[in-house]
Amino acid sequence: MASPETGVLAARARALAVLRIRSTALAVALLPAAVAVVLLAGRATGHLGAGTGWDLARWITGGLAVVSLLLAALVAVVVARARPALSPSVPISEKSAPDLYRLVRDLADRLEVPAPSAIALTPDCDSWLEDRTHRAHGPPRRSGGPAGGERRVPEAPVLVIGSPFLWWMRVAELRALLAPVVAGTGPSSHPDIAAARRFIRGLDAAVAVAARARRPVRDLPLRFVGRVARLLLRAGREHATIMERAVATAASERAQTVDYGLRIVAQEQVGLAYAGWDRLLTRVALPAWRMGRWPSRLDAGVVSALTELSRRDRLADGFASRLGERPACDLLEEPGAIDRAASLLAARLFHGGPAEPGPDWSPVGWNQYPEEVVDRKWRLEAARLHRVLDNLPASALPAPPPASAAPAQEPASAAPPLSYARTAARTPGDRPAERPPADEPSLGPSADEPSLGPSAADRHDEPQPAPAPGPTLARVIDRLAQGESAGDLVAARLGAEVEREEREEAARQAAHGTSQQDAALGVAWGDGMAEGGLPLFPLQPPRTGRELLADHVTAMVCCAAVDTAGAAPGLDWLDGPALLVDGARRADLGRPVLSLVDDGDAEPLRGWLTTIGVRPEKPVRLV
Repeated sequence: MASPETGVLAARARALAVLRIRSTALAVALLPAAVAVVLLAGRATGHLGAGTGWDLARWITGGLAVVSLLLAALVAVVVARARPALSPSVPISEKSAPDLYRLVRDLADRLEVPAPSAIALTPDCDSWLEDRTHRAHGPPRRSGGPAGGERRVPEAPVLVIGSPFLWWMRVAELRALLAPVVAGTGPSSHPDIAAARRFIRGLDAAVAVAARARRPVRDLPLRFVGRVARLLLRAGREHATIMERAVATAASERAQTVDYGLRIVAQEQVGLAYAGWDRLLTRVALPAWRMGRWPSRLDAGVVSALTELSRRDRLADGFASRLGERPACDLLEEPGAIDRAASLLAARLFHGGPAEPGPDWSPVGWNQYPEEVVDRKWRLEAARLHRVLDNLPASALPAPPPASAAPAQEPASAAPPLSYARTAARTPGDRPAERPPADEPSLGPSADEPSLGPSAADRHDEPQPAPAPGPTLARVIDRLAQGESAGDLVAARLGAEVEREEREEAARQAAHGTSQQDAALGVAWGDGMAEGGLPLFPLQPPRTGRELLADHVTAMVCCAAVDTAGAAPGLDWLDGPALLVDGARRADLGRPVLSLVDDGDAEPLRGWLTTIGVRPEKPVRLV
């Protein structure tokens, strides 16, 4: 087994190779100046001739030297002043987590490495060390020198921990998981490795600065710096990659002596946590983010999601029994406040939401999620679907059913007036006069009462205007059941409507969420990270028109089930919004809806509605 020192030596060798590339670039930049100095010195000492050729050579080399030095100074200034990109995270002060800092320092003492300078949380299932010693990331710590001056004190890297780990893992598991990460502070403190990392990070930041240059003439110097930085990065890429691998190997070897058995268990928990976190974000959090609400306890929700996953997956049996042990979030003084900050950062990273809560971007708790997110999501999508149907051309609408086949009308008092999709609600004063029963003859107008229009017999043969379509499930089913291609037009119009709404929402978010607000909240990004690039990690690709149509039809069915069959909106920790019938989740709605949307076959969905007791002809309440 190789010792940690072997990995450090290998990393140092590669770091020196990276630094040699920097030295070579500097030598190339200084070469014309060195030649000019030699020629001038030779002329002054008389060792070189004073002919016209030598004078011309001195002028040419002098000009090249000036240009080379100016370009080298330009590259050096941009590389030095560019802010290296930072991983977005929530800083954790020692006052807010003294037990966590104590655990990390005890771990560093056992590993005989420097302790991390600070701790931060990120909404991701990963942990790493990050160098934040650049002057743009904060004022450096300084100490008095022997002559009363100040000198820069090198800082250890910052330990970034995935926030789901703190809520799902136990304290012992978190210590075992962080052991190889904390052990990396040893190689990171080596001067040569630290210098090579700073050089690579500076080049990467310079490339980001040059990439934002849009003006063709004024930004020409930045484009030149970007080309030089890319050239140097390509030259040192292999050496930097092998250096980081050697550092990771050395850290892993050093951590072998700390909780080796628990590290195996902790790695199993990492895979489980990643699966639950991904499902929680894509199935539960994303629908709320799209509605302008952000769950404020995502990390607490991942515990419920992973517990549900443990119950469903036999491979995860026994993992839920660990919940009786002390969770790692107990190491925080105020876990709720930190969970809220991490949840807001997750919404900003994965959805691109504003940096601060507001009227259109408010938090929601898990207890209010079914009513405020699930039910509202269904009704918003149902309203959008009916709005699209209302805007379809007349030739694309289905023919109205004959009068003889029309279902019997419900009494006016059976449901309150509803407003939907640009259709005015009726009031009691707008109702037509009641007709006599079929078995009671019509008396007609009296002799002394003037006739205000044609008689009922005359009106019987006149064409009656088609009633305005209502927000009913039957209307949607009849429209999509006309054939396999009946939903193509609806899906296209629906996709255009959703795209328009997303563009408007993105414009609003761009107007409210700025990097200045992120800086005020303590979230640092670095150059080239947050400038027009949110969300950094979109969770899902854009949905197709058919997928949107299936989602909206499902929402319409759920609205009808809630309004006419006594169903209720619910939350499934792994699948998101769920329909509860008699307190149990119905997960068999997807296949009938797809049969209607893809094939135009409405019989499976009608059978499902009959089984549940849903009345598709009844109007539903829309937002």
